[in-house]
Amino acid sequence: MNKRTKLDLDNYLPYLVNRVGSIIAEQFGGEALAPYCLSIAMWRVMAALASNGAQRQIDLAGLTSTDASTLSRLVSRLVRMGVVTRTRSASSTREVIVKLTAKGQGQVDRLVPIAIEYEAVAAAGLSTDELAALKQTLRRVFANMKSRLATARASGVPASRRRLRA
Repeated sequence: MNKRTKLDLDNYLPYLVNRVGSIIAEQFGGEALAPYCLSIAMWRVMAALASNGAQRQIDLAGLTSTDASTLSRLVSRLVRMGVVTRTRSASSTREVIVKLTAKGQGQVDRLVPIAIEYEAVAAAGLSTDELAALKQTLRRVFANMKSRLATARASGVPASRRRLRA
């Protein structure tokens, strides 16, 4: 008899995280970002710039968890939309600095309160301590996965080929 391996998605962390992220992104993107012709990825770039100021494009990739080539295309589109500028760094011609324009900052100023409302709806029923614990836990999960990737790269063995050990 062939015994099938089952995965209880309702108790599987990657599924739950993706499910929550997907529904928030779908609703926020469709309702708040669509009037500005922005995607969730574009919003992340603009929000990161609003929070952290002008950034080297490579640093912005890290802040937004976006690979460098995808980020370059996103930034090009945002430049065409007039919401960010991209200039060569004064210290290195190989470095590109990305900065919000006044138009981009105005859009962020209008969207941040809406984003905060979405967070409040998503967190309804959680106490302040529970919400803080949830955020800290998600940061830890992210760090664990970044560490796994770094270890795989350092070992020269692709992460997809490594056997995990507890």
